[in-house]
Amino acid sequence: MEQKENTRELPVFFLVKTLLFSYILTGILLALLAFLLYRLRLGEKAVSAAIIVIYVAATFFGGFVAGKKLESRRFLWGLVMGAAYFLVLALISLAAGQGGIQLGNSFLTTFVLCAGGGMLGGMLS
Repeated sequence: MEQKENTRELPVFFLVKTLLFSYILTGILLALLAFLLYRLRLGEKAVSAAIIVIYVAATFFGGFVAGKKLESRRFLWGLVMGAAYFLVLALISLAAGQGGIQLGNSFLTTFVLCAGGGMLGGMLS
């Protein structure tokens, strides 16, 4: 008789796939925003608002997928996914070298929006 091993491991690879899904969605939505910016000559405030909506939407859907797959503690996995999304986003911004990251209101607000979007997606999954 074969026994099943009941080991619980962290779903790291699944979270990486979920992050990849979120970044692909972000890329598609940013490309659409760039097209709209080109065609409609949107203002700076509209573009800034659209970027925030894109971040929240990408983390929401990533958190939703993570919550559906992992089934327990959905809000926590959504929060982890949103925070990881922000961390990668911050590291890419730092690597781009735009004068460094300043820890101001915008930085913290973006973190809260990304983590909150992922958590909300996990809760609603």
